[in-house]
Amino acid sequence: MSAELIYLDNAATSWPKPAAVVRAMAECLENEAGNPGRSGHRLSLAAGRRVWAVRQAVAELFGAPDPLRVIFTHNGTMAVNLALGGLLSPGDRVVCTGMEHNAVIRPLRDLEELGIEVVIAPCDSEGRLDLEAFRRVVEAAPTRMVALNHASNVTGTICPVAEAAAIAHRAGALVLVDAAQSAGSVPIDMGAMGIDLLAFTGHKGLLGPTGTGGLILGERVNAAEMKPLVRGGTGSRSAMERQPPDLPDRFEAGTVNFVGIAGLGAGIQALAELGGPEEIGRRERQLARQLWEGLSEIPGVRLYGPA
Repeated sequence: MSAELIYLDNAATSWPKPAAVVRAMAECLENEAGNPGRSGHRLSLAAGRRVWAVRQAVAELFGAPDPLRVIFTHNGTMAVNLALGGLLSPGDRVVCTGMEHNAVIRPLRDLEELGIEVVIAPCDSEGRLDLEAFRRVVEAAPTRMVALNHASNVTGTICPVAEAAAIAHRAGALVLVDAAQSAGSVPIDMGAMGIDLLAFTGHKGLLGPTGTGGLILGERVNAAEMKPLVRGGTGSRSAMERQPPDLPDRFEAGTVNFVGIAGLGAGIQALAELGGPEEIGRRERQLARQLWEGLSEIPGVRLYGPA
């Protein structure tokens, strides 16, 4: 790759990846290439231990109530679809904001056709959520779920998740947070912030490879009432003809991307060595301010988002 390349597309995927991510994936393929949770030989057991270790690391990073409630998916979009499709039923009402990604809006528009009411709470011209208007929308009718985009990939606006979650909980709604852009660069604590469902991707701020992500279920989510997005083999309770109720197996049908998960674990470790989300966020804000000030001096350039 040319040394002259200045990469500014980290909102799409982070690059370059830490060398440790590449090494972890290669090591997994070379030495741990069994199918995790499917067999009793050493390769399968090693792969299973690796997946469990990363599940624990994800739970610790985001303040999840239990590693078993960390559900690995192929990306953040799949995680959002699992949350929406798994918990919403005809007659339910869901409130989202005007800054949602298509990963949220498009599934919701399809769910509307099944009899689910979708209401959009307004944001201002810079993408900021109006909390008072949000409260009025949420309290206007019984609301099953609230979906919040934690950080916009368009404006960089950060949603006041804790405040919005408190409003939603007072109204009896579950809180789904799309952390595709914030995971790894904004500190997230599910318990402290009132997050019931956290959807994340692994290949952006967490520095992992593509094909990784997950949905974390908070304590207020009854997993037994949540429908799986995909059904199939789990390596557990194989005599059952229905998807087993156990977590995380209920929502992880088929072989997980354990090579990608190994890379995700290495990415999370590399993130910690760089100072964690707090330090990464501080550096990003510094660079964003520098870029904003430079661009604002160019005649004809119009900047969008909070200064």
